[in-house]
Amino acid sequence: MTYDVLIIGSGPAGLMAAIYASRYKLSNLVIGRVLGGTITYAHKVENFPGFKDISGVELGQKMAEQAKALGAEILQEGVSQIILGAEDGNAESHISPRCFRIITETGKEFESKSLIVATGTERRKLGVSGEEEYLGKGVSYCTTCDAPFFKDKTAVLVGGSNAACSGALHLADFAKKIYLIYRKRELRAEPVWVEEVKANPKIEVIYETNVTKILGVGEVGGIREEGERVGGVELDKPYSGSNILLTDGVFIEIGGVPAGEFLKSLEIEFDEGGYIKVGERMETNIPGVFAAGDVTNKSLILSQAITACAQGAIAANSAFEYLKSLTRTN
Repeated sequence: MTYDVLIIGSGPAGLMAAIYASRYKLSNLVIGRVLGGTITYAHKVENFPGFKDISGVELGQKMAEQAKALGAEILQEGVSQIILGAEDGNAESHISPRCFRIITETGKEFESKSLIVATGTERRKLGVSGEEEYLGKGVSYCTTCDAPFFKDKTAVLVGGSNAACSGALHLADFAKKIYLIYRKRELRAEPVWVEEVKANPKIEVIYETNVTKILGVGEVGGIREEGERVGGVELDKPYSGSNILLTDGVFIEIGGVPAGEFLKSLEIEFDEGGYIKVGERMETNIPGVFAAGDVTNKSLILSQAITACAQGAIAANSAFEYLKSLTRTN
């Protein structure tokens, strides 16, 4: 089967694209590892229409359920490769030059007449010693996933955005103490989040400071054991008279980088930051390929679920118009 549109990415942009594509009666398949994408990392969403507040996980599930109810298919998997037209110029291939062949990470293959890329972003790494070593042993990129493991413990959270402040507040439901470490002079989250953070007695903000190393228990004077966990962090300036801050865990919330590396084979145009360049109709420089959400340069204006949804709807409409144009020319 050749789909009318294949949507890569199962976050708000991809799921909204599927909802609109289904309403346009386009056969469509959504491929993405996590239903809801990075919105699932948000323990509470308070700015999405129709909900006073809702968890990111639940919001993603509701969008996926709506898409499937309208006829969309969803496959929870990653995409490893996209091939335009016949592979290696094979004239006997049944794939039209106007079609795309998508290969997943497990080797499944699908064909589509058009594509919508909505892969969002991947978590940005701190890039310090100990980060990889203690991943899963106290280092985490998801407070929603791992906060319950820090009940009555101390945690460091690095970052100063909405996600960082929201994550610190979620951690405060479990941990006894949270150090929010931010490299700038003021938090850059929305005022409502900043107010809640400053009002929470469990959260202490350390400004104009960077974590330079993540340390194990044995490195901070504890007893070293097999499978050692996080015991502290090293700071680039003293805090309370020391460059070492003891902690049971480190959460990293410093934004993301666009997840579009696998698109290089299509020669899609990216900006200097690695975001896909799109026009007003969410079109890329490749006919039949559209993009929406945080992976695009449009997301730099306002990176929110609601704007990703709007872009997904526009991308689906553009795919619909593109497919109609193919019918008129054939």
